[in-house]
Amino acid sequence: MNLTSQGLTPRMRPLSSRKSATLSILDIGTSKVVCLIAELNPAEANERLRGRTHVARIIGIGHQRSLGLKGGAIIDLESAERAIRAAVDAAERMAKVEVQSVIVNLTGGRLTSQHYQAGVDLRSGSVGDSDVKRVLAAAATHAIRPGKAVLHALPTGYALDGVPGVLDPRGLIGGKLSVDMHVVASEASAARNVMLAVERCHLEVEAVVATPYASGLSVLVDDEAEMGVVVVDMGGGTTSLGVFSGGHLMHADAIAVGGNHITMDVARGLSTRVSAAERLKTLHGSCISSASDERDMISVPQVDDDERDMPNHLAKSHLVRIIKPRVEEILELVRDRLNAAGFSAQAGRRVVLTGGACQLTGLPEVARRILGGQVRTGRPLGIRGLPEAGKGPAFAASVGLLVYPQVAHVEHFEPRAGATYFATGTDGYFSRVGRWLKESF
Repeated sequence: MNLTSQGLTPRMRPLSSRKSATLSILDIGTSKVVCLIAELNPAEANERLRGRTHVARIIGIGHQRSLGLKGGAIIDLESAERAIRAAVDAAERMAKVEVQSVIVNLTGGRLTSQHYQAGVDLRSGSVGDSDVKRVLAAAATHAIRPGKAVLHALPTGYALDGVPGVLDPRGLIGGKLSVDMHVVASEASAARNVMLAVERCHLEVEAVVATPYASGLSVLVDDEAEMGVVVVDMGGGTTSLGVFSGGHLMHADAIAVGGNHITMDVARGLSTRVSAAERLKTLHGSCISSASDERDMISVPQVDDDERDMPNHLAKSHLVRIIKPRVEEILELVRDRLNAAGFSAQAGRRVVLTGGACQLTGLPEVARRILGGQVRTGRPLGIRGLPEAGKGPAFAASVGLLVYPQVAHVEHFEPRAGATYFATGTDGYFSRVGRWLKESF
């Protein structure tokens, strides 16, 4: 491996649908770091989750307040490393296994979506494996851009002699095979820094997954992904969105505004500590007004720690008036991003809200008004061994990272000559020798 400004994040080896495996994931968010260790066992057919080959059973979980991140990107390497080590250590102790490598997510770094099309002439008149590889390679060559890191390269559909909608072209007869490829990329520096923080904890990065993709894999049933849906993951520092249609991820984006911004608004507006503002938001926060808000009183601690100071008592309506505009702003930004990407009409049908910040009272109603269509709250599906606290929307992306290896085989990447996986500078002689030993014996 050599350092290069253009490149790919590591690719996962396909998971055999007949074999069990133990996997570890690291969800590095702005407000929390989660490490999950799970056993993946071959699954029986499930009508709702047809795309899943395995059932994941959690055997270890580590959960830590995040440090050193802002807007999904790392701003303090040592603090981020400390939080990652603590989360991994807790999961290892619970599972009684040592974590060697992890699948991580990425929300920061300006996620971008690009669609490419490529076609090849068929040599033998029918489509073989080599033709599929050639057309995928032709589409992939466009995707590597200077300063960008490719996270996903997903074929979204094939066409044979100009007729679209071909699911699997192998064996079909025709003269020209085309493919549509959706490539999700981020700024190379953001991906590098996440990988560097993980590698400094002596862990190998198996794959880097865009957060909106992970969240969609976790909370959507197959029919929703087929018919068309927008997944809005409202995290602490970012709100990310993924558009799924025809069973594929069609668009990914992220906005650097999230639940922490609502908390800061409350702290400023009520002149209280950030920890008290978070508690008030969680216990009493709402983004729709109700008739009782003027009568219901809330206790607001003062900024200083003097126990003799009496807390202020304010009507709950004060809190609602602070939260509501910020929630509306976040959802309006999501709507504008969808419109700009050309998904307004299609996206209006179904919206799934997930992520920790989506649990505010009345948020689905506000989303219905601003985004239109049917709105529901998404929780992780088809997972065993999660504690009660882990079954909520806040753990959607974490669980999605365990689903990702089951679909990683659909991705395709053929780097151009001279473009390689990028390293982080920690890939020295000893780690190369270690990898050679692992692969050889």
